[in-house]
Amino acid sequence: MDFSFTEEQLMLQDVARRIAQEKIAPSAEHHDRTGEFPLDNIRLLGENGLMGIEVPTEYGGAGMDPVAYVLAMVEVAAADAAHSTIMSVNNSLFCNGILTHGTEAQKQTYVRAIAEGEAIGAFALTEPQSGSDATAMRCRAVKQADGSFIINGKKSWITSGPVAKYIVLFAMSEPDKGARGITAFLIDTDKAGFGRGKTEPKLGIRASATCEIEFNDYVAQPEDVLGQEGEGFKIAMSVLDAGRIGIASQAIGIARAAYEATLEYVKERKAFGAAIGTFQMTQAKIADMKCKLDAALLLTLRAAWVKGQGKRFSTEAAVAKLTASEAAMWITHQAVQIHGGMGYSKEMPLERYFRDAKITEIYEGTSEIQRLVIARNETGLR
Repeated sequence: MDFSFTEEQLMLQDVARRIAQEKIAPSAEHHDRTGEFPLDNIRLLGENGLMGIEVPTEYGGAGMDPVAYVLAMVEVAAADAAHSTIMSVNNSLFCNGILTHGTEAQKQTYVRAIAEGEAIGAFALTEPQSGSDATAMRCRAVKQADGSFIINGKKSWITSGPVAKYIVLFAMSEPDKGARGITAFLIDTDKAGFGRGKTEPKLGIRASATCEIEFNDYVAQPEDVLGQEGEGFKIAMSVLDAGRIGIASQAIGIARAAYEATLEYVKERKAFGAAIGTFQMTQAKIADMKCKLDAALLLTLRAAWVKGQGKRFSTEAAVAKLTASEAAMWITHQAVQIHGGMGYSKEMPLERYFRDAKITEIYEGTSEIQRLVIARNETGLR
C-alpha cells in the first residue's frame, strides 16, 4: 500500500477543506440548532464534484478513487458531521450501487443528477421492525402480469428521506425465498404512491434530514429494477461495505475536530498555576487520542486502497468502521471531559461533536454487526 497521495487527490482534499472551512463550519451551529437542511451547501458540494467523487466524469462525477473519497469526507465531517452524512449517502449508498449494478440508462438518469448536486439521493433498507436483520423486512413488491411491481410498505430512518428525489429501495418480491427474494428498485419520489412521514428529531447530525417513508400501491416498471430480481440483498450488503468506508471517514473527521480543539485548549487553560496540558493525566488522554485517531485513519485508508484495487474489502471496511466509530466516541468523550463545563456548554462545538459521534456506532451496521462480520469472515463460520 502506498499512501503518498497523488496531486489530484490532494487537490480534491483542498477543495473539500476550503468549502468546509469557508461555508460549512460557519453555518454548522445554525443547522444543528434548527435542523434546517443545508441545501445551498449541498449544491455547492455537488458543483465541485464532492457528491459523486468515485462517479466517472461521463456520469457527472469527479472520476476519482476511494482514497480521494476518504480525504474529502474527513474534511467535510470535521466541519459538520450532518453535511458529511448527506455526502456519504449520495456517494456510497446511492451512486455506488447504481454504478455497480445499474444499466446505462439508469446511470444517466439517476447518477448524473445526484453527482452534479441537482438532486438528493437516499437508500431505503431499514424498516420499523427490521434493522440489522434486513431479511425480516415487510415491504412487499408484487409482480404483475405486465412485468411491473406494486409496492406497499414502510421504511424508517431514511437519511435525506424528506428531501430525496430518488431512492434505492429494497423490497421483498418473493417472501418464500428469504434473502434471495429481495429485489432492489429505483424510486422516483414524485410518482403517485410515495409518501413521507415526519422528520425525526435526533440527538445528533440534526441537519441531516431523516424520516419514515411509505409506499401505497406504488408502481415500479421493469426498467426500475436495479440489477436482477432477487439480487437485492446481495446488492445491499455490497453497498453497505462501501458505505462503511464513508462512515469511518466521517468518524475520523469528527474525532479530528474534537482532538484539535482539545490540543488548543490544554495549552491555554490553566489550573493550579500551570497549563492543564502539563498534567500527566491530561497528557495520557492526549496520547491515547492521537493513537486512536491515527489508527482509525490508517485502517480506513487501507480499506479504501483495497477497494480501489478492485479486491474484496468487506473485512477491511468493517475493521475501519468499527475502529473509527469507537475511536470517535471515545475521543469526543475525553474532549468533553478535558474541557469540563465548557465542553458541556453549547457555546463550544464540543458537545455537538460528542452527539454526532454516537451515530457512527449505529448506522451502516452497528458495532455489534461489524464484529460479527469480521469474526465470520475470519473464521469462515456462520
